Amino acid sequence: MTTARSIIPLLNRLISRSQPSRSVTYMHRPGDGSPRPVTLIPGDGVGPLVTDAVEQVMEAMHAPVYFEKFEVHGTMKKFPEEVLDSIRKNKVCIKGGLATPMGGGVNSLNVYLRKELDLYASLVNCFNMRGLPTRHENVDIVVIRENTEGEYAGLEHEVVPGVVESLKFCSERIASYAFEYAYLNNRKKVTAVHKANIMKLADGLFLEACREVAQKYPAIQYNEIIVDNCCMQLVSKPEQFDVMVTPNLYGNLVANTAAGICGGTGVMPGGNVGAEHAVFEQGASAGNVGKDSIVAQKTANPVALLLSSAMMLRHLQFPAFADRLETAVQKVILQAKVRTKDLGGSSTTQEVVDAVIDALD
Repeated sequence: MTTARSIIPLLNRLISRSQPSRSVTYMHRPGDGSPRPVTLIPGDGVGPLVTDAVEQVMEAMHAPVYFEKFEVHGTMKKFPEEVLDSIRKNKVCIKGGLATPMGGGVNSLNVYLRKELDLYASLVNCFNMRGLPTRHENVDIVVIRENTEGEYAGLEHEVVPGVVESLKFCSERIASYAFEYAYLNNRKKVTAVHKANIMKLADGLFLEACREVAQKYPAIQYNEIIVDNCCMQLVSKPEQFDVMVTPNLYGNLVANTAAGICGGTGVMPGGNVGAEHAVFEQGASAGNVGKDSIVAQKTANPVALLLSSAMMLRHLQFPAFADRLETAVQKVILQAKVRTKDLGGSSTTQEVVDAVIDALD
């Protein structure tokens, strides 16, 4: 027997479906719809596959961007000057991974690019995606990592044969960026990750900077955690974290761990930003070049870079295009019909791209 009480939930659902889902309108400035140039670096390994995915989806959406493409490879001795000039002019770049040779005194071009453009903040968003089962739920972590200082600054030299000295320094600006991000994105908590119990001066300076900035944001909860305890807490109770701010080396480890908790590096977006420029790429560095077998079989997961390109669109103040792209990717993940091997499927990169394009509103 149908009662008024049983009908009310049904009516509420019907009303909610009939109401427009569009948010308050975005009022652009005159001329904002003009296509914007973006520097594109396909990179090494799976990079050309996933950057091609971005190009296809942008074209399908008629997004107001066009790409200036350059060939850069991690085996090059230096970053081509014409590529740096393009990024300086365009202010925005999207790239695949660049392979970094192990040892031998060869510098990473990824690190060189960040230092040359002063991209001092790395941001990786690790979150649960609907339809992608993981061990933990309600995870939505933003890891903000210092990009140009700390161990990755490369300030090291051989004092005498067999003795190498490495310098580590820290400034306040990464703490400022993390709290500003939390404030602008309605985040409730910032956690500083450190090892000041051992490195009392270097990491102690990092904590001093975080504490000083935290006082300017009384509405945001601030706490601190030692990096080894942080790793344990990440794999046991990751939902407790919100925004995490870290020095360079710790952030690389924390971001890749958080990505693994939420479905893997193939689905986590990210980028690097400074005062003048922004470079978007796969969020977590593990697997951003990929294995030769994945390249040969063309089965690289393009989701991470597609979501990074949505971050790029929002950075360029094209929020509606960013929303469309994110929604399409989420639909494909939720439907679970088209997935690459790392997500338990057998689809190719192109099949995922086609599914995302078909899902665009």
